[in-house]
Amino acid sequence: MTGLLTTAAALPPAPDVDLGELAAQRLARLRSVLAAAPYDAVVLTEPESVLYATGYRSMPGQVFRTHRIAAVVTGDDLWLVCPAADAPAAAAAGIAVDRLVPFGRFYVEAGTGAAVPGDHHDIAAMADRNPDLTAALRSVLGALPAGARVAQEDATPLVAQARSRKLPAEVAMLRYAARLSEAAVEAAVAAAAPGVTERELAAAIAGTMVAGGGDPRFVVATTGERSALADVVPTDRRWQPGETARFDVGCVVGGYWSDIGRTAVLGEPDERQLAVYAAVYAGEQAQLDLARPGVTAAELFRAGLDGTGAHVPRYRRQHCGHGIGLSIYEPPVIAPDVDATLEPGMTFCFETPYYELGWGGMMIEDTVVVTEDGTEMLCSGRRELLVVPA
Repeated sequence: MTGLLTTAAALPPAPDVDLGELAAQRLARLRSVLAAAPYDAVVLTEPESVLYATGYRSMPGQVFRTHRIAAVVTGDDLWLVCPAADAPAAAAAGIAVDRLVPFGRFYVEAGTGAAVPGDHHDIAAMADRNPDLTAALRSVLGALPAGARVAQEDATPLVAQARSRKLPAEVAMLRYAARLSEAAVEAAVAAAAPGVTERELAAAIAGTMVAGGGDPRFVVATTGERSALADVVPTDRRWQPGETARFDVGCVVGGYWSDIGRTAVLGEPDERQLAVYAAVYAGEQAQLDLARPGVTAAELFRAGLDGTGAHVPRYRRQHCGHGIGLSIYEPPVIAPDVDATLEPGMTFCFETPYYELGWGGMMIEDTVVVTEDGTEMLCSGRRELLVVPA
């Protein structure tokens, strides 16, 4: 099925977003929240929050679970505390060299013909400046004015407050990431035929994401009975006529995540497939109809659960969606005991999937932004059951 991998996909138009300007806007929002809080500085240690404040997206931070990085933000200053190996890339990304505080050992040389030899020599001398993150962070905090009140990210909702309501450019990035993922699934399904493997479907999806400037992060493409397995890697199993295929896929564009779900049937769907798909559709639609500022996450959960459960006996879910942004799961999660209320600018994934071992699984998952009086769909709005000729 090599033709599946080379099928040209209709990519959505890329957003006109200057990521450097967006980073400056995010930092300004964070500082506005900080100014209203009883703190003079905040220490950020979650990689996504560091990206939010500094604009620096660490490649090692995406690869190594033990990677450590931090940012210190005040009303008028910003430091990036990072491994020495990150320092050259952080400087290239626009972080002022005198505000880079490295730790650990990594060697890089300064070229003799460097356009900015001072900066290059400073970066080349960053190895062994501090033994670890704790020591490097201590040096930054020691430079703050005496008596400065410092908030730790994991001890205050300050950062979550700043990140939860998205800026217009953030919404544009999330819209593009979602629609790119949609286009990737649609391209794979459009080129599919009986006998295509899960791996081939996944490769077509990932290839489309890359062609559109996205970094594929997870591609669940399961067929037949395997479509009931929520989060698994694709295999060489071949898609057969009459079977369901369930897609749960996500990529990252400029640091912003997508997480969308789609369902397809190879050949005409039978009555059970139509009924179950109608159920999960009804559940997500109930959430879309209810969502608006002031509604709680728990109320949205109940709407999704009841909307699906009215058509599927004994329908159970632990959650029916989650916030999304620079992290794939951002608070609040749409769960039964979460009383957080929706506010304009919040972005969510709504989902009401159904998994039945021995039969299969179906889902729809879409990204929305909360508006002043409801929601705006960031996906294309094409939510029908996909049917592939057998």
